[in-house]
Amino acid sequence: MKFRTMRFSLIAAAVVAACALSATAAAQTEAADVPAPVDQPYAGMLTVNVDLSDAGKRIFRSHEIIPVKAGALTLFYPKWIPGEHAPSGPVQNVSGLIIRANGKQLPWRRDLRDMFALHLDVPQGVSQLDLEFQFLSPGDGEGSNFGASASATPDLVDMEFNQVAFYPAGYYTRQIQIQPTVQLPSGWKFGSALEIDNQSGSTIHFKPLSFNNFVDSPMIAGANFNRVDLDPGASVPVHLNVVGDSAKDVKLTDKQLEQQRNVVKQTNLLFGAHHYNHYDFLLTLSDHTGHFGLEHHQSSDDRLPANFFTDDDMHMLAGSLMPHEFVHSWNGKFRRPADLWTPNFNVPMQDDLLWVYEGLTDYWCGILTARAGLWSPDQYRDSIANIAAQMSYRTGRSWRSLQDTADAAPLTYYGSESWINWIRDTDFYPEGQLLWLDVDTKIRELSGGKHSLDDFAHAFYGMDNGSYVTKTYNFEDVVSTLNQVQPFDWSKFLRDRLDYTGAELPEHGIERGGWKLIFNDTQNAEEKAGEGIRHGASFAYSMGVVVNHEGRISDVQWNGPAFQAGLVPGLTIVAVNGRDFSPDALKDAIVAAKSAQAPIELLVKNVDVYSTVKVDYHGGLRYPHLVRADGKDLIGAIVAPRK
Repeated sequence: MKFRTMRFSLIAAAVVAACALSATAAAQTEAADVPAPVDQPYAGMLTVNVDLSDAGKRIFRSHEIIPVKAGALTLFYPKWIPGEHAPSGPVQNVSGLIIRANGKQLPWRRDLRDMFALHLDVPQGVSQLDLEFQFLSPGDGEGSNFGASASATPDLVDMEFNQVAFYPAGYYTRQIQIQPTVQLPSGWKFGSALEIDNQSGSTIHFKPLSFNNFVDSPMIAGANFNRVDLDPGASVPVHLNVVGDSAKDVKLTDKQLEQQRNVVKQTNLLFGAHHYNHYDFLLTLSDHTGHFGLEHHQSSDDRLPANFFTDDDMHMLAGSLMPHEFVHSWNGKFRRPADLWTPNFNVPMQDDLLWVYEGLTDYWCGILTARAGLWSPDQYRDSIANIAAQMSYRTGRSWRSLQDTADAAPLTYYGSESWINWIRDTDFYPEGQLLWLDVDTKIRELSGGKHSLDDFAHAFYGMDNGSYVTKTYNFEDVVSTLNQVQPFDWSKFLRDRLDYTGAELPEHGIERGGWKLIFNDTQNAEEKAGEGIRHGASFAYSMGVVVNHEGRISDVQWNGPAFQAGLVPGLTIVAVNGRDFSPDALKDAIVAAKSAQAPIELLVKNVDVYSTVKVDYHGGLRYPHLVRADGKDLIGAIVAPRK
């Protein structure tokens, strides 16, 4: 029996090896069929007609014409969308694809190793392909991030043009020209960085542009629309375009309009040059679409809850989104890490410098939100206090460096939302803020206040005024420019923080800036507002658990008191000390336990199994704040408006 089993295993292994060799050869043949991109013009112009008449039903109908010549052809659906930092093109939402040539339907075959590539043979005598397909936008609560999330309601639509077009392989996408046409529902208005050629009723014909700029220029449209000028009288216009669930949601108060205009003013003062011919903020305010921001050279796709302008807490909490995406026009679009520049949208990107691309952008967005008056200095410090507390309690720093959070971004952007403190997720955003605050305060300290990170902004981004041709950079370029601003061993300074693993927070900009992080039992204003909007509560810095209003646990501090008691993400707290759960009930129990010896007793549900958990924690409530320490108030100087 043993001999027969061994003999069978050897035969099976030989068959598997032979099949593997055959499959490898086939895959190599298929890969060889995809031509490498070349930097030369594509012959002819693509056209695409996108019919959004059924946008309210979440159906985008696309008719695309691609000039071709006879022979083998590979078509790509955009896979790596700039700013999304992962192979996230929503190809799974493409349906009904029919390709015709001279009126006859052609067969096509999807690449077995790359689901975004289609192979077909173009017959002799064919000069163009006609593609018809639908993009089925996810519904409310469906999908994941960016273009794969809900982007249409009966009253509005957000469209990213990478959703509705294919392009021929073998060329740099900047060398492929395309002319788009869009048909909107009757009476809808729209906003986009695309330039209009002509318009007839609800049909808009846009001017031809490169496929790069086509993908880089999304559109919003809707029945409830508002457009305001954010830089009146300027030779380079900047507008805010807003669509929403209702007419009242899209209106700004005079104060809000002044704040948004200050964002434009303060950002241009920061960089000393701009990199757009015109700029359009594309703001969607809806409770039925995804909520995120995505940067572009001459616009930004900003999606927030419906009450952004009508609820003070929401306006404060989400006020930094548009400044963040605006900064990306300089940092991420005009200047871009070399590993994030690719010749087309299907060559993989590498995210190792996201701590600059996103981290530095996040740092400046917080500062600009304060300089523009969207936040007071106190609100900025609350934001930094919350970030510093989160990062101080990041138990995952013991194994994962800040650098690895950037390197692994294609995994973590679409990874689990549980165990955030242990897996670290996209920490290059929040800890990136602390890293660059550390840099800024160090420059100010070394130079005696003569120089700052604002000088780096001028030096690194302030050239080629008006150009939006991408200029790439690497780590050495960042270090070199920092040394131009203030000589120092910036390479070691950065690497010591980026590569660090251990228990301590490696950044010290708060202390150098004249402040220190403390914890007490009173919530800061940002934490209190966030708790009210999320309808949950964070006890991360006390018993080590975060819950929603129904008691479901979303995060637990690894090795913290709740973890030691047996709590993990995904469980639901049903009762606290024998009474029905509520966030306030758990808060009261934590307060009571501070002056008692008995543990906090929780009834917990795991799927359909109930158990009692006793958390032996007696430290009371703990919430973060910044308080003044010794030295100069450099943070106050950093957030002061520029003139």
